[in-house]
Amino acid sequence: MRFQRQGLSLSYEDAGAGLPMILIHGFPLNRQMWAPQVKAVTAAGFRLVTPDLRGFGESDVGTGLCTMDTYADDVIALMDHLALEKAVVGGMSMGGYVLLDLLARYPQRIAAPCFIVTRSGADDDAGKAKRTAMADDAKKFGARIVADIFAKLLFAEETVTQKPELVAQVAAWMRDANPAGMACGLLAMRDRPDHTPLLTTIAQPALVIGAAEDRAMAREYFHILAAGLSHAGSCMIAGAGHMVNMEKAEEFNACLLRFLQGLKSQNS
Repeated sequence: MRFQRQGLSLSYEDAGAGLPMILIHGFPLNRQMWAPQVKAVTAAGFRLVTPDLRGFGESDVGTGLCTMDTYADDVIALMDHLALEKAVVGGMSMGGYVLLDLLARYPQRIAAPCFIVTRSGADDDAGKAKRTAMADDAKKFGARIVADIFAKLLFAEETVTQKPELVAQVAAWMRDANPAGMACGLLAMRDRPDHTPLLTTIAQPALVIGAAEDRAMAREYFHILAAGLSHAGSCMIAGAGHMVNMEKAEEFNACLLRFLQGLKSQNS
């Protein structure tokens, strides 16, 4: 499915019916990463919307710089297109940065946030320099050079040895990514603000999901989110790396559905 915004064609999937949830993919991925969640979430009686952020998957990249505001505004435009006044919104890694931007600027549109292997803080100077260098490399040499860096960080060792087909699939998605979209995403992540002070103002029920073997996101960030949010449940999933929703889909889905079912019961 597609909708038009600012002259761009942006892609998404919309499945199921009931309380709506939007899941925002990480970098440099696309909505296909949520395949293990679509059947489970919709079968449990919920609606699941999974967009490709601009420049990723099947969405156009456009011209000019991307910011977290840009991605967040695209999500709001999609909600408007689908006539969704509110939705539960989950964001994985970079998708979590988009979620924080939404909470800062459109809190009334977020029924409940779900933070998935992400963090609330900004990059330090060294991190910003790495993002800039990778963005330059993506534009000069293509997606593979960035994809190869991220591929080494995304999976637990157990997954690498036991699920090589999954590792190969995700690596292929990243290598096929649009280099211009990659560069935009890297610069948007580089320039994002520190949203840690925002956490104490978030009144909605929240969920924080971490992965015990995550090599891309230190466990301290999980604890900062869980402690900073006033009404947060949390799951730390054993044996999973950064691609927790795919590596340990059954455990991830169980955590997510408990959260959604709790929200549904509160609203019924």
